[in-house]
Amino acid sequence: MAKKQTGKRAGGGTPATVALTKAGIDYTLHPYEHDPRAESYGLEAAEALGVEPARIFKTLMASLDGKLVVGIVPVTGQLDLKALARALGGAKAQMAEVAAAERATGYVAGGISPVGQKRPHPTVVDESATAYETVYVSGGRRGLDLELAPADLVAVTGATVAPIAR
Repeated sequence: MAKKQTGKRAGGGTPATVALTKAGIDYTLHPYEHDPRAESYGLEAAEALGVEPARIFKTLMASLDGKLVVGIVPVTGQLDLKALARALGGAKAQMAEVAAAERATGYVAGGISPVGQKRPHPTVVDESATAYETVYVSGGRRGLDLELAPADLVAVTGATVAPIAR
C-alpha cells in the first residue's frame, strides 16, 4: 500500500525518508515484497508496484576522476559514463566498487537511495525524469521505493539534469 507523506513525519524509517521529511518534500512510500532472487531490483519494483519501468530510476555510484558521484537513470537503460563525466565537468568516470558505494552512502547495493546519503555527492538525474509528474527511486532498502516529483528529487539532491542514460 502506498503511504502519502506530507513532511510531517518520517515514514519507513530510512535516512531517505528522514531527509525528505526534514526538507518538507512530499513523497509517497511504496513498500513491496522483495525477492532476493530478482535479477533486476528496478524491474522487480516496476512489476510489484504496477508502474511503467521508465518511471523507476536506479541510483548508481561512479568514480569520476577519483571522487564518488551519483548517476540516476531509468531502470530500462544504462548509465552512460562518458555523458556523466561531461555533465559534471570531469574527464573519466567508471563504476564505483560496490563496497565503496555502500560505505559512502550508508545503504546496501540494490537499496541505495539518492536521498539521505551519509554525505552529499555530486549528482546527475537523467533528463528523461522530467517527462513524468512523479518518478520512483529507492527508499533506502530493497523492497521500498519513494515516489516524488522530479523537481523535488533534483532539489533535495542538488542534482544537475542531463542526458546520461543510453
